Amino acid sequence: MQRPVEDSEDRGPNWSQQGFADQSVRQVVRVATGGATLRIRLSNSYGTTPLRLTAATVGRSAGDAQVWPGTARKLTFGGTQGTTIAPGRDIVSDAEALSTSPLEKLTVTLYFADRTGPATFHRFTTATSYRASGRHLADSGGDAFKASTNAWYFLSGVEVSGAASPRRGTVVAFGDSLMDGTGAMPGADNRFTDKLAERLAAARRPLGVVNAGIGGNRILNDSPCYGDKATDRFRRDVLDRPGVRTVIIHLGANDIGAPETGDPCMGSAPRVTAHQIIGAHKELIRASHASGVKAVGATILPMKGALFPVYSEQGEKVRAAVNHWIRTSGAYDAVLDVDRALADPADPALPRHGYVFQDGLHPNEAGFHAIASAVNLNAL
Repeated sequence: MQRPVEDSEDRGPNWSQQGFADQSVRQVVRVATGGATLRIRLSNSYGTTPLRLTAATVGRSAGDAQVWPGTARKLTFGGTQGTTIAPGRDIVSDAEALSTSPLEKLTVTLYFADRTGPATFHRFTTATSYRASGRHLADSGGDAFKASTNAWYFLSGVEVSGAASPRRGTVVAFGDSLMDGTGAMPGADNRFTDKLAERLAAARRPLGVVNAGIGGNRILNDSPCYGDKATDRFRRDVLDRPGVRTVIIHLGANDIGAPETGDPCMGSAPRVTAHQIIGAHKELIRASHASGVKAVGATILPMKGALFPVYSEQGEKVRAAVNHWIRTSGAYDAVLDVDRALADPADPALPRHGYVFQDGLHPNEAGFHAIASAVNLNAL
């Protein structure tokens, strides 16, 4: 989850600063594993006033803003249909009996009768969320949901339980835009986390996958638009998740590239050293191990081919040093070599042309597939 920010031409509209009043928000999510019951987690992490949710439903997605008729279920919170979430807090709904299958899409619809104020949200998704005026919790059709955006609001998790396997657990993909899914086609579920979930489902491994990436996120510094620094948000976004067994960490690229971009959304953008980035990685590893969570280090993706300014010769030296440490130090329990999965054999500082999105930096569908294919499932 992130602080509310203004929308922009390049990032598209979002409703985080204006919030909602007498409006229904329908959000489409895909669960990684199936089960007999589910509950949702809502966040007011960055709210400054109590958040009043009037009512909520969950149902099976029928595409776009539609819900399969007869599948919508009313959600309760402590036995009542609405709830109030204090500033800086999260809340989970009561468990609701709705059987789900691995990789199934659901819709979560939230109705706010009262003004919410600015909304805690997630800025970049490759999913679409919808907004309607008035109360439209049980609508199976999508006609009332005339506005759309590529962000999620207040919804920070869908938690599934009641599966057959007693050894199920959660893998959290934690980091920046590589984990968030920048470069994947909207609505196609082609992020790294989607591809990993598909591999796990095909192998009948009872592990859910949580996407805890934030586009633009850094390991050493906060930023106005790209979330709290990773060391500060690690407990909330990883360790406090239920059933977490493993975390995959990809961080450092934005710390290296921020001084080159001139992006005001980064806020402070000091030049960083490999020693500083490695020290922060060690902090995340210690926190993981203290909670009994396995830590998998992901090497930093190739940055030289980006069509916007993130690359420098000095930055490349830092990236190479951090990647060498991730591969050889033994500090991580296992390694996902994103760099080698994506790199052009003729120039390893560049990504393969067939694996990269049109911005020259982020993976495309083939690139995300290559990264997911490089994961050792036994290491999870």
